[in-house]
Amino acid sequence: MRAEPRRAPRGPAKAPAAPPPRRRGGLFRFLRGTIYWGMVLGIWGVIVGLGVLGYYAAHLPATSEWSVPKRPPNVEILDADGRLIANRGDTGGEAIRLEQLPPYLPQAVIAIEDRRFYSHFGIDPLGLARAVVVNLTAGDVVQGGSTLTQQLAKNLFLEPDRTIGRKMQEVVLALWLEWNYGKDEILEMYLNRVYLGAGAYGVDGAARRYFGKPATEVNVSEAATLAGLLRAPSRYAPTRNPELAARRAETVLAVMAQEGYISAREAETAVSDPARVVSDHVARAENYVADWVMDLLPGYVGAIRTDLVVETTVDVGMQDAAEAALKQTLAEEGTKQGISQGALVAIDGDGAVRALVGGRDYGQSQFNRAVSARRQPGSAFKPFVFLAALERGWSPDSVMVDEPITIRGWQPKNYTKDFLGPVSLTTALAKSINTVAARLAAEVGPANVTRTARRLGIVSKLHDSPSIALGTAEVTPLEITAAYVPFSNGGFGVIPYVVSRILDADGKVLFQRNGDGPGRVASPEAIGAMNRMLQATIETGTGRKAMLDGRPAGGKTGTSQEFRDAWFIGYTTGLTAGVWMGNDDGKPTDKVTGGSVPAIAWKRFMTAATAGRAVQPLPGTWLGAPAVLAAPPAVAMPQSAPPRDAAPAGRPTGIFSDSSAAQGPTDEERGLLDRLFGG
Repeated sequence: MRAEPRRAPRGPAKAPAAPPPRRRGGLFRFLRGTIYWGMVLGIWGVIVGLGVLGYYAAHLPATSEWSVPKRPPNVEILDADGRLIANRGDTGGEAIRLEQLPPYLPQAVIAIEDRRFYSHFGIDPLGLARAVVVNLTAGDVVQGGSTLTQQLAKNLFLEPDRTIGRKMQEVVLALWLEWNYGKDEILEMYLNRVYLGAGAYGVDGAARRYFGKPATEVNVSEAATLAGLLRAPSRYAPTRNPELAARRAETVLAVMAQEGYISAREAETAVSDPARVVSDHVARAENYVADWVMDLLPGYVGAIRTDLVVETTVDVGMQDAAEAALKQTLAEEGTKQGISQGALVAIDGDGAVRALVGGRDYGQSQFNRAVSARRQPGSAFKPFVFLAALERGWSPDSVMVDEPITIRGWQPKNYTKDFLGPVSLTTALAKSINTVAARLAAEVGPANVTRTARRLGIVSKLHDSPSIALGTAEVTPLEITAAYVPFSNGGFGVIPYVVSRILDADGKVLFQRNGDGPGRVASPEAIGAMNRMLQATIETGTGRKAMLDGRPAGGKTGTSQEFRDAWFIGYTTGLTAGVWMGNDDGKPTDKVTGGSVPAIAWKRFMTAATAGRAVQPLPGTWLGAPAVLAAPPAVAMPQSAPPRDAAPAGRPTGIFSDSSAAQGPTDEERGLLDRLFGG
């Protein structure tokens, strides 16, 4: 078979065909699609987010009306030497500049609350994402995503509602804060306004509340404790849960070391020396002074619209001595003697209140008994009776008869239930003989006794019945102590005061006390005679437990009906103190008299208060007795003789005449005085 011949090729030979292109894998397409749609969704998310923010921002006031509200004003109350007594106001502390704080305090807050505070723009997407992951992993809300700026925006502008709308408004306001204020300004505003539990706003208020010191003086442990409160102030308050607060502070210290704010060794040292809470800070007696000052302030400056500095007359040393004397005496004698409360006031010779304790424990009761409690003074009122008599012709040596007496159907009784017969006025006052005081008031006239008491400083409502001689009208410890001051200063009346000067935050003086009070209210001779009589009361009479070692003093005991109130009011030259003890509900004590427990407390206080002072005789005790033109009769009054409202016929009107200037304040004036010092 013959093979077919090959055909010659026509034209050039064709190159072999290229293989088809390899198709890219599905993973690449997935990633590319994910990125693309992620960007699309992200853009739309931003658009929607901005739309939502715009919607809720539209429900806010116009930005032209936005402004950071002023921090509530603080009132800084100082003692006579410029030492802090207390801060008062809604915050409980002062506004502190950031540079005044120890650096570790703001660092502790940033470390535990907002680590990227100085790098974010008011919103921290990374922190928010981290918080979401942590909370989902834990199955609970463990971390919050809000920045310090957001928290400040919420505190400044918004109600604490848990709604999407409020959260969106918070974001808008946080962005506005970041645009208008620097980071340090935002942090400073936050630290001065954030709530930190126990009624304290701002780090200074919290530091004073928990540690009894300003925020400028806290140590690392205390700073960590304060920062730890931010998560849940009530839960972590060291006054409520000290162990939980300590563990939280350890967490803060660990984070501070992790962030490089403190070294590991510093963190260990702080953990080994935890913060110590000053548990008695809110129970201290100076809070009674601070409350009283706050009650008085509107009368001096009107509405409080700015920070104020109030300089007072209080001496912190005397204040501490007064608190210690009252507490110690009540602790030793109160329960067994049926006494639950007490008050102590100390006033110097020009009316300045040097110490004031309104109760045994401010933490348990904030009622200020020294200023506001009206109680019967009992025999502590008698010096006004005897002074009225001296001014109308009697002398300390005048004799009256201690015997049963009836005045308008009233029969005063002596505490001892017996009668001594003829006694001098000095003995009658020293031994607090009721029949003689009642007889003397009837001779002088109850209305004249009332006028004498008003002249010396009693502003409460008094009556003109014969029983006024035994202190049946009600007075406050503050006013009756002030009414004794003329005995200690030589016869000059005073209006007790506690505020000496008020300044605003810029140092401008808003009030400066001037004036010398009512002037002379009793002659030197009458005061000298009274001081000899009241000195005898302490040395030989009912006030012997109040006798001071090596220092002349005068005073008077007082016990009201059924032993409900017990008083001792006494003085040395230039310093007068009054002590009241009893029960708020008027329940009788276990027969406590003014010469027992109150006298003991008075002596404790005065011994400390006068330490280092020069020993001086009581004013006028070196003078002779007032001259009399006729001695008062030393005979018993008729059993039903009415009291006379004027001096007996033929008897001199006395050293101090009954001129209108000596009548004491009118009812309108008494109302003003009552508002000024609460008496």
